[in-house]
Amino acid sequence: MKHLTLTALCGLFLAFFAVSCAPKTAATGTTSFSKRALNGSWILTDIQFDGIPKGSKVSIFDEAPYQCFIGSQWDFVSNNNKGSFTLTATDNGCSTGNQPIIWSIVQENGDNVFQFKKLFNGDKAKNVTTGYKVSLSDVQATSMTWRAAVGFQGQTGYLVYSFQRK
Repeated sequence: MKHLTLTALCGLFLAFFAVSCAPKTAATGTTSFSKRALNGSWILTDIQFDGIPKGSKVSIFDEAPYQCFIGSQWDFVSNNNKGSFTLTATDNGCSTGNQPIIWSIVQENGDNVFQFKKLFNGDKAKNVTTGYKVSLSDVQATSMTWRAAVGFQGQTGYLVYSFQRK
């Protein structure tokens, strides 16, 4: 009887371990993106408007007009969730510069959400209370798409960010 109990306990332990190590997917059946899928350097190649008149004056990430972000480089390090984005466009009075960030991917209402916080000199991520979220709608080996809700003249529209792996 003692041998049977020990065997049953071992079986339960192995079953629990196998279930806890199984890959996670969203409840709605959408693919859950691993943060490793973002690892590396990306170039923001285009920003499209959905529900907002094309060419509208929209500032993104409390940083600069959307035009300044086209051509920007985004770097993600998955093992420590650190990264940065570098603005390089000088057209339309855009300033260049590098902004360190801390980032993660979370599930919200069945959607993959990329979230990040800007880190300034001397900041610790746990002390930064403001950040940004975008829907991570697609991640492929060489391309990635974000979708972000923005308020515009009392309406909600969307910016669709297209990235290419560098």
